[in-house]
Amino acid sequence: MNTELYETLGDELYEALIGRQVVEPLSTRHPGITIDDAYAIQQHLMARRLAAGERVIGKKIGVTSQAVMDMLGVFQPDFGWLTDGMVHNEGEAIAAATLIQPKAEGEIAFVLKKTLRGPGVTAAEVLAATEGVMACFEIVDSRIRDWKIGIADTVADNASCGVFVLGDRLVDPRDVDLGTCGMVLEKNGEIVATGAGAAALGHPANAVAWLANTLGRQGIALEAGEVVLSGSLAAMVPVTAGDSLRVTIGGIGGCSVRFI
Repeated sequence: MNTELYETLGDELYEALIGRQVVEPLSTRHPGITIDDAYAIQQHLMARRLAAGERVIGKKIGVTSQAVMDMLGVFQPDFGWLTDGMVHNEGEAIAAATLIQPKAEGEIAFVLKKTLRGPGVTAAEVLAATEGVMACFEIVDSRIRDWKIGIADTVADNASCGVFVLGDRLVDPRDVDLGTCGMVLEKNGEIVATGAGAAALGHPANAVAWLANTLGRQGIALEAGEVVLSGSLAAMVPVTAGDSLRVTIGGIGGCSVRFI
């Protein structure tokens, strides 16, 4: 692939995002696409979003749990960028029509008080750099038709970012065992998924360390003040207009979202 094709595909994904439409998988149209190619496409997609007025406020780690790996057939983590255009308040109603094919993930969000710059970042350093953690929803969304994605498809599509919702409490990570804390995800009053912190690469701080080190090799840091979504703790849950969801994570708190 070359720069011209990166820009063409990044533009295609941006127009799909804005127009709330789907495109055919990049991996089937361009069988030789690599992960490096996909991140180059992602960079152009995000450049379009930033040029339109959005501002980066954090990063996300995707495909960290075995449940999501099995669901998508993607077997390694990836990352994407979070912007101020993606964040919603606790309990807020989200118009389902603003998304394409959304699915909800219950996660632990990290709010950083110190910058983390890899390589060589450890889980202990992640915890020391964290102001607090909170329960959150990531509402993933794919611009790829029917979620028929390989790793290159989701990476190019900004790790299938949609929007995210931060919870109702910020908790010192030293006050909770992030590896064993249990998660319960309810949809319309019924439990539809359960998990634990260890689902995210064995411990959510491991996932954040992976991200810091992966970005560090590209000269990018996790900046103080940023939000980092550490990955789903269970399988993704499809959502549509009329659905109400709540996730509760032991020792951390809860997060609610409605779709209209």
